[in-house]
Amino acid sequence: MFVEGGWRPSWEPPPRPPQPRLTGRQERMLIWIIVVNVLLWFLAPIGGATVIHAAIAMLQ
Repeated sequence: MFVEGGWRPSWEPPPRPPQPRLTGRQERMLIWIIVVNVLLWFLAPIGGATVIHAAIAMLQ
């Protein structure tokens, strides 16, 4: 019925501080990286095919 030391609530960790947002320069850099990756995503297969065609042409 009685607990020695008194009742204690369950332990909860302290709340996390808010995460810092990206600065304007970091946001622009991130956008440029995404744009370059999307362009390479479309251009790389064409470039790879060109290299393969050139290698086949050199072997013939």
